[in-house]
Amino acid sequence: MLAGVLRRKEVLETDCGPILIVDDDATFRELVRSLLARIGYTIVEADRGDEAVEVALAERPSLVLLDVDVPVMSGYEVCRALRDVYGEDLPIVFVSGRRTEQLDLVGGLLIGADDYVVKPFESAELLARVRRHLSRSPRSTNAGNGARLTRREQEILELLAAGFDQRAIAEQLVISPKTVATHIQRILGKLGVRSRAQAVAFAHRHGLVDAAPASV
Repeated sequence: MLAGVLRRKEVLETDCGPILIVDDDATFRELVRSLLARIGYTIVEADRGDEAVEVALAERPSLVLLDVDVPVMSGYEVCRALRDVYGEDLPIVFVSGRRTEQLDLVGGLLIGADDYVVKPFESAELLARVRRHLSRSPRSTNAGNGARLTRREQEILELLAAGFDQRAIAEQLVISPKTVATHIQRILGKLGVRSRAQAVAFAHRHGLVDAAPASV
């Protein structure tokens, strides 16, 4: 595996900046990347602390998921470096499977992290934490438009998020595919996005639909 910066941007684009995953465990990065990319987040990765800082300086992330024990620069050092550059506006979440005592959690928060997640964890919990922190990030979009969806539009958005295509939604709701298409265009306009994938990402990010429960 390439020892340098591991940067892989997903095809799906969302209306917020990338989430930076920092961990020297490639399997863990892949699991979290798949979880977040599945609902539309753009992901960048680093497997060392110094590389994480380089990635974050090259493009400001919307949120950082940061393992405490990474090579070259520890997660604590990375956190302090990013705080020096971006201040308190950048959400930083420590993740650790080794430093799991109460003292570790308190220490991480005192150093400057916004949150501390202990491995292993439930994916629904991680998604909830990510959404909560992204909601205050300057790079994320206000979710107020979601309140203007009609009941039918909300139903269609939920079915889109569940993976149904236009024809399957029509069959599910006993309406024509053309009517579904019209509703989808209205949903895109109300959410301020350009594609169905972005609408699903927006809905997940702002809690307009339920996340599918799974374990990481």
